[in-house]
Amino acid sequence: MSKISYYTEEGLKKLRDQLQDMERVQRPIISAQIGEAIDKGDLSENAEYDAAKEAQGILEMKIAKLQTVIMNARVIDDKDIDATRALILSTVRIKNLSNNAEVTYTLVAENESDLKEKKISVDSPIGKGLLGKSLGDIADVETPRGIIQFEIMEITR
Repeated sequence: MSKISYYTEEGLKKLRDQLQDMERVQRPIISAQIGEAIDKGDLSENAEYDAAKEAQGILEMKIAKLQTVIMNARVIDDKDIDATRALILSTVRIKNLSNNAEVTYTLVAENESDLKEKKISVDSPIGKGLLGKSLGDIADVETPRGIIQFEIMEITR
């Protein structure tokens, strides 16, 4: 049984675009490479053929995995999000209680996380610590260096 994952409309579109690129662009390129390698003759000592076949196998594995992810994806409508608790698609401003540094993150599905855009996965240590918390709550986040406490300063959607 595959795991259900939740995405924004934008995140699911990116996955579908990625799958389309693999199927319609990358797959034909690799097929052409295999054809060219076959045309060169003896396949038993043809490194180009072996490399192309290996690339084809890896690509097909990625396609199958992505198809499964998309099939099990569910789109979350952010209008239905409870803004009183930190949930997936919530934007949460937190304060590190050890150094008083504040940062704002949006909680997203693992495949949508992007630290540059301040989007963190709900499966990350910080994401797990924040899930379900309310304004003013303290989230204990387990890190390799020990537990860090974050205070929930603001929750928006």
